[in-house]
Amino acid sequence: MIIGVKSRFKGVLLTSSALLALAGCHDGSNAEHPNTEEPVSVSYEVTVTNLTHAQPMSPVAVVIHSAGNLWQVGQPATVSLEKMAEGGDAAELFVDPMVLAHSSGVGLLQPGMSETLSVEVESGTGAKLSLVSMLVNTNDAFTGLDAYDISSLSEGQSVTFYSSTFDAGTEKNSEMAGTIPGPADGGVGFDSVRDDVNFVAVHQGVLSADDGLLESVLSGQHKFDNPTAKIQIARIQQ
Repeated sequence: MIIGVKSRFKGVLLTSSALLALAGCHDGSNAEHPNTEEPVSVSYEVTVTNLTHAQPMSPVAVVIHSAGNLWQVGQPATVSLEKMAEGGDAAELFVDPMVLAHSSGVGLLQPGMSETLSVEVESGTGAKLSLVSMLVNTNDAFTGLDAYDISSLSEGQSVTFYSSTFDAGTEKNSEMAGTIPGPADGGVGFDSVRDDVNFVAVHQGVLSADDGLLESVLSGQHKFDNPTAKIQIARIQQ
């Protein structure tokens, strides 16, 4: 992953009654003007570009959260991530208790195309931004960004990432007919049965029928190299 980053009083003798009067005024002032700041809304724009040749990406899912991770390499995928990685459905990610705000793309992000999403969150939450999208002509491959701390971005500042592709490890990369939900096959998406290694890893890529996997419904054009997506995050408003 590559990151680019664009009353003091002097000389006065006070009587006890005067001190009491001053104390009363001081307490009343604090009550009327507490030293607290109201939270304000902070807005971000997230632009995603599909860098692949023939791998449409499922509607981009952006979530802001204050704790936790959407996934971790070497750890089992959550069911909500599994549903996104196998079928492109991010609905359960959006209702996770850790999520503070979210945004979703309007449809498939086609190869070579870009889409910008807006998301807003209150300041002072220690916000982290995560993003996921399935490569739909695969069994369970996805790309994205996990738990990037956006709380330190100043207004007008942006950062850019080039993201790799990950294997959810929940479905074998058989590439067989009926198992690929994208236009190359139109098969089944999410299947609750896990028949792979059951941990997230960097994806090894598509094999395809052109390279000897005879039962594959994919061709050489569906192969992909890392990075597979460009992600730019910009803070646009205090």
